[in-house]
Parts: sequence; structure tokens; C-alpha cells
Amino acid sequence: MNKLQSYDNIFQLFINTWRQYPDKTAFVYRVNGVEFEVTYNKLFEDVLLLANAFMDKKVTKNSKVAIISDNRYSWIVTDLALVAIGAVSVPRGSDTPVDEFEFIINHSESDFIVFETPVLMKNILNDSTAKKIKNIFVMEGNSEHRLFNKIYAYNEIIKKDREIAYNEIEEFLSLAGKHKIDDLFTLIYTSGTTGTPKGVLLTNRNFLANLSRTPDMVELSHEDVWLSILPSWHIFERLAEHLAVMQGCTTIYSNIKTFADDLKKYSPTIVATVPRLWEALYTKVNATIKKESEKKAKIFNLLVDASAAYRRNKRLLNDNLPIFEKKGFFENIFSKGLALVKMICLKPVEMYAQKKFVLLREKFGGRLRLAVSGGGSLPQFVDEWIDAIGIRIVNAYGMTECAPGIAGRDLHCEVFGTLGPPIKDTEIRIVDEDGNILAAGEEGEIQVKGEQVFSGYYKNEEENEKSFTEDGFFKTGDLGKFTLTGELVITGRAKEIIVLANGENIDPTKIESTISMFPFVKDAVLVGQDKKGLGALIVPDFEQMKDYVSEKYNKFIHSKEDVTKDSHIAEKVRKDINKFLSSKKGFRDYEKIHKISFLDKDFKLGEELTNTLKKKRHYIETKYRDIINRLFK
Repeated sequence: MNKLQSYDNIFQLFINTWRQYPDKTAFVYRVNGVEFEVTYNKLFEDVLLLANAFMDKKVTKNSKVAIISDNRYSWIVTDLALVAIGAVSVPRGSDTPVDEFEFIINHSESDFIVFETPVLMKNILNDSTAKKIKNIFVMEGNSEHRLFNKIYAYNEIIKKDREIAYNEIEEFLSLAGKHKIDDLFTLIYTSGTTGTPKGVLLTNRNFLANLSRTPDMVELSHEDVWLSILPSWHIFERLAEHLAVMQGCTTIYSNIKTFADDLKKYSPTIVATVPRLWEALYTKVNATIKKESEKKAKIFNLLVDASAAYRRNKRLLNDNLPIFEKKGFFENIFSKGLALVKMICLKPVEMYAQKKFVLLREKFGGRLRLAVSGGGSLPQFVDEWIDAIGIRIVNAYGMTECAPGIAGRDLHCEVFGTLGPPIKDTEIRIVDEDGNILAAGEEGEIQVKGEQVFSGYYKNEEENEKSFTEDGFFKTGDLGKFTLTGELVITGRAKEIIVLANGENIDPTKIESTISMFPFVKDAVLVGQDKKGLGALIVPDFEQMKDYVSEKYNKFIHSKEDVTKDSHIAEKVRKDINKFLSSKKGFRDYEKIHKISFLDKDFKLGEELTNTLKKKRHYIETKYRDIINRLFK
């Protein structure tokens, strides 16, 4: 049994780590360019002082406390302080739109709010919301008075320079005995990709279920160094940070701007992020090499293709390819024999490729033993590309409603193109529209049951009735199927499926990922519900677009308007994209793009994109309705 399974609440785990590794570095972070290192003993003291300050300001067990902040050291201290008290955190990022913020505060019935900065507070907190709140805290700045509230600054309510008495520590530790496994831990509002956010109720049990099972999947140890880049409030990153704390690891707080430099500087052993960022990395590496030299780019791609082919044939030989229907005996023998021949031929190229890829891996710090992609399915071409350059990738599937883990391709699973088997003690079934359980290889809705599955949406009985089956399975809304060997494959999202006028169902995500392979594409969204064919809204990278148009079409563009208003460029790009969407790559004729429109502004976090870079399709279709209508005129 994993040692974490013997605990009743998250606070107990934190205490255990503090006792085991008091002098080990827990977090590394920067403030205005100055670097700070925090030991587990210092983290414990900071959590104790903040928890006492919170309780002094009337925060109690079960109080709902909204945290509006991005990832930073104060975030994890706040989270752990609320865990210690038994208060319920209601987290959200600093880019939360005002209307969404007001909805969450009102719907959650939050009693307290913690803001990252005074500026953020002033930008999104109005008087009508403020007067409902008991007390407000800011991580930065100074205390102040508002019309309805006293604003308490962390640096004034936490007396960090004083000695902590022995009885204070004992009293603080005693809080762990007051929390039960089914007590509410957090109330997280979903990103709202399809409309109004829903409040997900997660208990200690839900979170502990994944905290206890994930370490073995990735062979986590106290010697690991995590590089943190995702928003801390997002459940995937939150699990990663708590895993790191509970195992005594070191976490480095990074961001998009410093990520590449931080990889080299800190040499992390683990990086956890979402599929879209791995796709962006794939595009950036290829574009950078191509810019250096066309010849170098061709050689690099040939080596990647050869390495991927070698590894693919090795997996075939070892029965590690996704199989959905049984092969005949002779067919199996023939395919394995052919795979062996290909491996022998490709072996020298693979060895040469890995020597060349050492320089690329050094840009990841040289110690990266594991790259984790979570939240959704990683496109197979990116999956194989990361593996080909010699980085081990763990692809996991989860949802906020499952805290978040559902399935995962751990270090012992080599079946690429899948999300691995269900996490330990998790039941997953695939059902058709009538609720009938389907066999391996058949596509249907993914339903899940396990200790990590949430108890329901807060104050939303109508949604709860729709989301659970009579026998207690959660309806994920995702479409998928099992391989014959029990690995899960996601094939689409029921609510994202585009149904054309001819009745053909299309999953847009695979096509969008393929379009995003073009270096000049920042984002792509497919549209075409009930239309004769598909349309694509494309957010271009203007500089890359200039190079592409000049090189391919011998045409020069000088402004964004030259791109967005030139129908000839759009038509030529559409044809180039459709060459990629070929039957050889598994696409059907009706999945080709009929019309393209280039957008003149980037998608923004909190608007078109969620904090994990998923597209808010409902929002996009509403915002760009006029452009979409013109596409299909």
C-alpha cells in the first residue's frame, strides 16, 4: 500500500513532509528578479503564521475563501494554510473576467477573498460584491480601508520576524485531527469552455485518491525537481504542486517568458504541462531550426522520422501498439518479421540521431527524465516526436471533476497513441447512446467511477442529474474507446463534435492540431455546425506569415491587413492545409477546409482561451459570429 493511503486529510501529509525533510529546499521563486529559496521548515512556519492570521480574522473550518492569484510562493502558502484550518478554497486566476469573478463569488457564497495584488482587487471588485464579504486579504501591498471592508496585507498580518513558541506549533499540529476524509477541500469552477462555469466540489478523499496513486506511476522521489509553469489554481497543476510537497521534492516557479532559460538554469527532472504547450514547443523547435538552415531542418526532420519509425517498429515487435481488433496468426507473424527487419535497418540511424539530439535535450536542462502531459489527449505526432528526441513522455487524462486523474500512461506503459490504462482502483467503461456497455475497439462516451470522482456540482441539481448514471458513474462527455489490452484512447468530445449538413460527425481537435503544425499558425478553430463544409478561423503569427508567403507564393506583405483582407492568400493557405489533411494521414474528404478567415487579434487567456489554453468554443462562436456568417455566405 502507498504510504499516502493511510492519511485522512491533506494537512497530515504536509506535516509528514515537514518532519522528514525540514532542511530541504521546497520552493524556488523570484520577486522582481531576485531569487529566493524556501526550505520545508520555512514553508511550515509561513503556513502556520498565515493560518493563525486567517483564524484571527474570523476564517474558520468550512469558511469559503476565494483565492484570485497566479502561481507564486504566496499561493501555495495560502492553499496550505486553508487546508490546515479546514476552510474551503475557491481558486481562480488573475485574468478572470469581472462578470465571471462576480458570478463565482456570489454563487460560491464566499466569505473571504484573497487577491494577488491591490491593483487586481481594484480592477475586478466592485462595492456591491465587496459589502457581502467579511474580510479581504492581499498578498502584496499594504493594509487599507474601503467603504465596506478592511483590506489586510500579508506583510502586516504575518509577523515573520517573531519567534514561534512551542505551544503554537503543538496547537497548529492538533488541527490535523479535526479534519475528516470526506470534508470539503476545495470548490473549483470549471473553465467554462461551453458556457457558465460550474462549481466542482472536491473533498479530501477525492484529492488523496490521486495523491496516493500518482507517485508510483512516475516513480516520484524527494530528489526530483519540478518546474512549474501552469496556473496554480488549475487542478492539474495543483495536484502536481501538492505531489511535490508531499514527496519532499523541490518546485521551481517559472512562467512562459522565463521557461526556456529556467530549463537550462535549474535542470529539472520533471516538467508537467498541457497538450497545447507541447504542440507549441513542437512548432517552435521546428521553426527555429528551419530559420537557421533549410538543409539543417531537412536533416533534423529525417532523423526524427527515422527515430520515430524505429521506436514504432520496436513497439510493434513488443506488442506495444494500440490494437482494436485481433489479427490473424500469419498476419501477426509477418508484421512482426517486417518490423524486425525495419528495426535492424534503422538502428544505425537511430543511434546517430540520439547523439545529435543530445544538444536539443540539453536545452531542457540535461536531467529531464520525465515530461508529463495532462488534461487531455496529446496528438500522436507530438507524442512520437517528444519520444523520438529522447524525452520520456507520460500522457495522462483527467478532469476537474476527478481531481483530476482518470487514466495515465505511466513509466511502464509503452503503448503510444493512448492515455494508458485506468488509474488504480478506477472503473472506466465505454457506453453507447442507450447506455449499453461497449466492447474494446468500439467508440462511445467515457464514464468513470472511483474515489477521485467528485460528489457533484455546487447548487446545480439539474446538472448533477444529467452528469451521473443510476449506478453512480460520472458521464465525462468525452468520446473514447479501449484497446484490446486495456489502454484508453480519446476520440473526441461529445459537446465539441461538429455535425455537417450531410450528417457527418467531425471531431475538430485533431484537424486543429494538424493546422497548428504550420509555423505561421498560433491558433485555429473549426466551425461549420449544420453547414455544407468546414470553415477555419486562424490566428496567424504575422512574422512567420510574412516569411511563409514570401517563400511559397513570392508575395510580400507589410501589415496584418495584407493578410486578413487578401482572399488570394487565404485561398492558397487553405489549399496547403488541405494537402496535409490527406487520406494518407487518416483524414476523410469531408474533413477538408472549405473556407478560411484570418483573425487580426491573438486569442486571450480568460476570453477565447482557458488558463490551460483550451478553446472556449461557445465564446469564440459568439464573438466572431459575423465573421463565421461571412465564411458561409
